Amino acid sequence: MKLILKRVVCIVLFFAAANVMLASGTNDGSKLWFTNFSLPADYNGHEFSSVVISEYSPTFEIIQNEFISSLNQLFTQNTKSNSKTSAGSICIGTLQNDFIANSIQPEILKNAGSDGFIIKYLADDDITIIAANTDNGCLYGTYHFLRLLCTNPQALNDLIVENPAYKRRILNHWDNLDGTVERGYAGRSIWLWDDLPEKLNPRIIDYARANASIGINGTVLNNVNASPAILKEEYLQKVKVVADVLRPYGIQVYLSVNFSSPKILGGLPDSDPLKPEVKDWWNNKVAEIYQLIPDFGGFVVKANSEGQPGPQDYGRTHADGANMLADALNPYKGIVMWRAFVYNPSGDDRAKQAYNEFKPLDGKFRNNVMIQVKNGPVDFQPREPISPLFGAMEHTTLIPELQITKEYLGFSDHWAYLGTLFQEFLQTDTYQKGRNTTVSRVTNGDVFNDSITGIAGVSNIGQDINWCGSHSAQANWYVFGRLAWNPDLPAKTIAEEWLEQTFSHNTTFIKEMGRVMMESREAVVNYMTPLGLHHLMGWSHHYGPEPWCEIPGARPDWLPTYYHKADSYGIGFNRSSTGSNAVEQYAEPLKTMFDDPQLCPEKFLLWFHHLPWDYTMSNGRELWDELCYKYSEGVTQAKRFRETWNSMEKFVDERQFKETSDKLDTQVKEAIWWRDACLLYFQTFSKREIPAELDEPVHQLDELKKLKFDLKHHN
Repeated sequence: MKLILKRVVCIVLFFAAANVMLASGTNDGSKLWFTNFSLPADYNGHEFSSVVISEYSPTFEIIQNEFISSLNQLFTQNTKSNSKTSAGSICIGTLQNDFIANSIQPEILKNAGSDGFIIKYLADDDITIIAANTDNGCLYGTYHFLRLLCTNPQALNDLIVENPAYKRRILNHWDNLDGTVERGYAGRSIWLWDDLPEKLNPRIIDYARANASIGINGTVLNNVNASPAILKEEYLQKVKVVADVLRPYGIQVYLSVNFSSPKILGGLPDSDPLKPEVKDWWNNKVAEIYQLIPDFGGFVVKANSEGQPGPQDYGRTHADGANMLADALNPYKGIVMWRAFVYNPSGDDRAKQAYNEFKPLDGKFRNNVMIQVKNGPVDFQPREPISPLFGAMEHTTLIPELQITKEYLGFSDHWAYLGTLFQEFLQTDTYQKGRNTTVSRVTNGDVFNDSITGIAGVSNIGQDINWCGSHSAQANWYVFGRLAWNPDLPAKTIAEEWLEQTFSHNTTFIKEMGRVMMESREAVVNYMTPLGLHHLMGWSHHYGPEPWCEIPGARPDWLPTYYHKADSYGIGFNRSSTGSNAVEQYAEPLKTMFDDPQLCPEKFLLWFHHLPWDYTMSNGRELWDELCYKYSEGVTQAKRFRETWNSMEKFVDERQFKETSDKLDTQVKEAIWWRDACLLYFQTFSKREIPAELDEPVHQLDELKKLKFDLKHHN
């Protein structure tokens, strides 16, 4: 072995006896899922003594630093008497390394692309190989290796082959240039635009590391409601500084752009996408960007939605607008992510509008255009059926958009693990091309063989010391990255992975809190919007219940009454063939299933049907009673989560425990608020009693209607 190892460029040594100074004090959440970076108590594997790195680049320098820091920390603080006495080695690199090329089957890496990797243990030589086609692949392999050391070290004895399902795994920051964050509940923007380009927020390096560790390889720096100023030369210089820092971590930078930029910034009469002078303006602007940022990813565009300008202002189509930008980006391999979140104040069903506008344009977009579609047809509700666009556009690449920040699920106050929501969405069968055409398969290239694929998540990151506004909210950033890499990973496995790396290896803790996490989103659905109800939240801020909300002059589709349609007969939005006929947009058998209340899954019942209060549910209860039971169940679940957490105090840091306890107290209080507000209000229509065996409301409806929410306390 020594003769072969002499061929390498660099050998970095580690010694278990090294004196490593570790940070002391309470855990404030700033280290994210690196907080409990330690070996499991029963670890009996290798104490690695050397890492062989055969290549040099800024990315390999990061890899080297990760190994120096991580292995010294792990094996200085966690050396066990039952550990092997042998000191294994790690060899990491690409196929340019002769030893790696001779030790693995190179064909394994043929389909790994630029980000995939393999991990292989050579038992005879006591060497673990981490190999990839690129520097970035080696970086992802490094983080996966370290994650397994801390959570599932026995897996390192097997051949591991990893290749991400989506080529582009992107965070969307809704950050404004003034430092505010739209729908952000963790403080102000981390970019600190006013300090750039002279001064960089050092947390951006930690941000890059966190993203790379879970496979995220792209970030959109600014709000989809974009200010044209982001394309000014002074801001592009700021973007360049951020891009330069993120690049070694494999992260590309993207920008949201305002469609009217040629008119606003360029002084043109308009921004008609078919006019040569408008095309020239965009061509020149794109060339300017790539001169500064050679690996720039491309643009996100929100057009002709909620007052944003777009091609329809000039009688053009979404395809006309997207293709103009795509043509400008194409020479540089950039892409356009054109959002399908469009709706107008019409009398038709808002849930149908994205499909109605985009389905007729299928096949008319350039190959480097991706239509970015929210998971559901309305707007990031606690539960929605999938958008019917998924699978319906066979000749256009779609990029799913998920919301990591919990705009409608209690902000950062409520513990709501979104892994179950994301997995439910990704594994839903669209039936557009027969069985097993799940959302993940129709968007990751398995079904339609798209040349570009991607998935986007609306970030929940801000300047708060714990990054996400609460310790529990960090899990949603984490699970988005892990599912973007592999949509088939069980949400439960990811939850337990996160718990181990964030809090404790204790098996009781993992089991009990894993159960809480897996139930948490369903609890929020129960005490907020059960049985397919949706959009019952407060006006503008979207926090707390206001099912009664009526604003003079407001658009009907911004008000809860538009969606629940409660009356003396019953409740629910009729989207069946006798109503808005939104069911027609789904493939069979979904269309028939959703159209018939007897076949419709009860979790979507009131999404698709307006039913009488005495409608008989599958369990024999009447609809009104079932609503009461669901709301009460949500409150009971929230109380149980708090009790479970309180019993875990001995396993977690004092600060983590106290801050999470406070959040759970808030969640219980507000679950009761939601239950009482919704049931008391709907009771004015049903005229029915709450079942005697359930807890009575503790509030009065008139009292609840007077409550005003102070948004500034939740930013």
